[in-house]
Amino acid sequence: MSKHASYWKANLRLVFGCLVVWFLASFVFGILFAEQLNTIRLGGYKLGFWFSQQGSIYTFVALTFF
Repeated sequence: MSKHASYWKANLRLVFGCLVVWFLASFVFGILFAEQLNTIRLGGYKLGFWFSQQGSIYTFVALTFF
């Protein structure tokens, strides 16, 4: 396998992994599991609300620096 092909294979795997993490933080935790997460409080706010409002943004910023 050439260097270019192996680079793009590793690059696409990294991008796909970042997209999966972002999808989990924004859609799964923020929407699908919001009711279950609302039983936990973080800084006075329900955790489901926190994930839907701030969690996906913080995750996106962390992934951008990653």
